[in-house]
Amino acid sequence: MYKQHTGMCLWNPKDMTYKFRATTKTSSSFQTPTQTINSVDTVLHLVATTFFQCGQYKCETNGVPVTALVGSTTPLVEKLAPEDEEMGYNPFEHRKLSHPTSDMDTLIHLLKGSLGSGILAMPLAFYNSGLLFGVLATFVIGFICTYCVHVLVKCAHILCRRTQVPSLGFAEIAEAAFLAGPPAVQRLSGVASATINWFLGIDLLGCCCVYIVFVAKNLKQVVDFYTDDHWDLRIYMVLMMPVLIAINMVRNLKYLAPLSMIANLLIATGLAITFYYIFSDMPALETRPNFSTWHQLPLFFGTAIFALEGIGVVMPLENNMKTPTHFVGCPGVLNIGMFVVVTLYTSVGFFGYLKYGDETKGSITLNLPTEEKAKQGSLPMHEVCLYQFLQVVAFLLNTTPHKTNRVGIAAAIPNLGPFISLVGAVCLSTLGIMFPAIIELVTFWEDPGLGRFNWVLWKNLAIILFGVLGFVTGTYSSIDEIVREFGTNIE
Repeated sequence: MYKQHTGMCLWNPKDMTYKFRATTKTSSSFQTPTQTINSVDTVLHLVATTFFQCGQYKCETNGVPVTALVGSTTPLVEKLAPEDEEMGYNPFEHRKLSHPTSDMDTLIHLLKGSLGSGILAMPLAFYNSGLLFGVLATFVIGFICTYCVHVLVKCAHILCRRTQVPSLGFAEIAEAAFLAGPPAVQRLSGVASATINWFLGIDLLGCCCVYIVFVAKNLKQVVDFYTDDHWDLRIYMVLMMPVLIAINMVRNLKYLAPLSMIANLLIATGLAITFYYIFSDMPALETRPNFSTWHQLPLFFGTAIFALEGIGVVMPLENNMKTPTHFVGCPGVLNIGMFVVVTLYTSVGFFGYLKYGDETKGSITLNLPTEEKAKQGSLPMHEVCLYQFLQVVAFLLNTTPHKTNRVGIAAAIPNLGPFISLVGAVCLSTLGIMFPAIIELVTFWEDPGLGRFNWVLWKNLAIILFGVLGFVTGTYSSIDEIVREFGTNIE
């Protein structure tokens, strides 16, 4: 018994893609002009025919199949049997990278992308939560953030196989998921992509502003100690502009890896100096409350998620890896990096608040004694490492011309605490918590399907609810704090 396999490419005017339809005819003696086709030859014949006929309707740009999708820059190719193609297409084998990063390079970039000024704001987060609650809540938020990154990367791999493209960015993942989702959400694919791009832009812009404020405040503190000319904080921000423009010229992550390693060593040295002052004359645990107030908890949430969430750096790092399968898994680059990040952030927050209590400021470096030489030496280390972080951010933004805008926004809101909380509550609760859960829901809604009692459905609904709660309460508390600080400054 032999099976004859034929096929044709059909044009679908609805989504403007070609589909290959395979047909099978069973006969007792299917003969070719030269030989009888056995079962192995049949499979090879089908595969060759499929690639020959469908391949003529594709072109490739940097290894990515391109199709004519209206209003989309994502190269999506619809297929008739996704479950079969998921087994046969390996997106990692089709990635064409001129300078792929190793596992160690990716880990270094992940640590550098996460260890920003947020770690120096963690004592303020613990001030808004209390010692014991802060420790527990930081680990919980860190676990949720890491899990949501796993969800996003897993969906990216599935959608890459379904659409047969080597890699997808954050916004492209959302667009591909919505296009493959239930009919009711397919028309929202462009909206989903644009929304994520907007939030990513606001998030990275806010991060740059926070770092500019941080560096300017610390520079002003040191300069004021040595001179009698007390310049306004905004002057330091303007003076930083040429440096910011110069350090964003390196565009390749492979070339940034050594600089990121140096930056990680500098921030480790700066943290060691900071801990030296924190551990001197440490007060007793009983002098600090284990729980703050319910009114302050939203500020803790915003600051903590700003510090811990690194969703914006995930997909660019994974897409540039030599072995992307090592990014997630056990232990995996992501798990190792996030464990280090959460542990460091919890330690700085706990001991920083224990040391300074109600006097804790927006950055722990502002609490260190200005006249001490060691403190003055730690500031350049923190600042250099934060400049290096801006290089990674520039790679993610894929553009250089808007440094002036970032400095201008930073100058408009030169108060670290509430601004950090606002950026975390508005952008990172949506990007890092809500959007990955929504993407997973849409990705699996049709295939394999989510029933009313499916645990994935209720798990993601709980994550979305947690994100919405943090978004609403954190945004309200942060704006209220900013308004009160502006009112105090005006008076």
